[in-house]
This record gives sequence, structure tokens and C-alpha cells, in this order.
Amino acid sequence: MTKFDEFKNKEKFLQDDKLFYPGIGDPNLKPVLTEKINLAADDFKKLADKGNATDKEYQNVIKFGLDRFADLYLQLDTEDRERVCSYFEELMDIVGLESSDGHLNNFMYGFDPTKK
Repeated sequence: MTKFDEFKNKEKFLQDDKLFYPGIGDPNLKPVLTEKINLAADDFKKLADKGNATDKEYQNVIKFGLDRFADLYLQLDTEDRERVCSYFEELMDIVGLESSDGHLNNFMYGFDPTKK
């Protein structure tokens, strides 16, 4: 089983004391958020399967994946948005991507604090 499959198969948005995550704020959102995260994993896997994907291509996949959350963004509390970002960081770790090119910061804070 690949790391992407392992990622997709694990239950998401559960309480995680290591991350100080209390669990999903609104349990009704859990299946929808899980599906969106798993779609992002599929996007990463497709790109990884190409064998020669660039950092920019992965960063575009991150932006596309985060854009899937736009319809629910206002329903997510800070902890849930942080958890979404940490799932993307796990996907980045799988492919060895160092930077989201600011996309995670934009999602979390509405801007990238590293850019002036």
C-alpha cells in the first residue's frame, strides 16, 4: 500500500493531543472535509505518479486543493483550518515538498506573512 493510500485510509479530524487539536468543531462537516482532503491526496498521487513533477506543479495542486474548502471556509474554526493545513503538510512530506509557496498561509490567515 502506498503512503497516499495510507493517508487516505486513516480517519481524519479526530482529536490529536500531539497537535493540540480538539477534534472537529462541527461533526457534520467531518465527511465533507475528509472527502476534500482525500481528493487532494489523489491530486498529489497523480502528480507523483508522473515521476517528474516540479515543486510549482505541487504548489498549484495545493492551491487547487485548498480552493475546494472555499464553500465551507466560514464554517471552519481556527483549529479546523490549522488541521486542514497540517494534512496538506503531511502530503507535502510524502513527496518531499519544502514549501507551499504561501498557499497554506493564505488559507490560514488570508495572506502570506512572509511576503510584503
